[in-house]
Amino acid sequence: MVKSVHFGPAAKLTVLMMTFSAMWLSCDKESVDMIDCTGLTPTYTADIKVILDNSCAKSGCHDPLTKSNGYDFSTYNTAMPISQGANFLGAVQHKSGFKPMPMDGPKLSDSKVQLLTCWVQNGSPE
Repeated sequence: MVKSVHFGPAAKLTVLMMTFSAMWLSCDKESVDMIDCTGLTPTYTADIKVILDNSCAKSGCHDPLTKSNGYDFSTYNTAMPISQGANFLGAVQHKSGFKPMPMDGPKLSDSKVQLLTCWVQNGSPE
């Protein structure tokens, strides 16, 4: 016999408030810029690795030892899945609601942001 569980008004209100809060907080982030990448198909090996090595995978940040916030950008196999996540382009593009990266310096140049954005839009090819 299965016993039925009933939630009182306070429990229902708590669940409703938590759901609303989660939805409200998720709307707090500015959307990332999608750009026209016609004729621009950067690859990790040719274009992206040098940007990530110099700006992200540095000692104390997103290197294999530190893995700040669990992110390691030192290899294609570790960087590619992260690049496809919701926070990568928002952080690189310095959108509101995202932690701007790189943390220890100014925003990357427009050309580097364009390369990273087109890399992600094209599926982050190796």
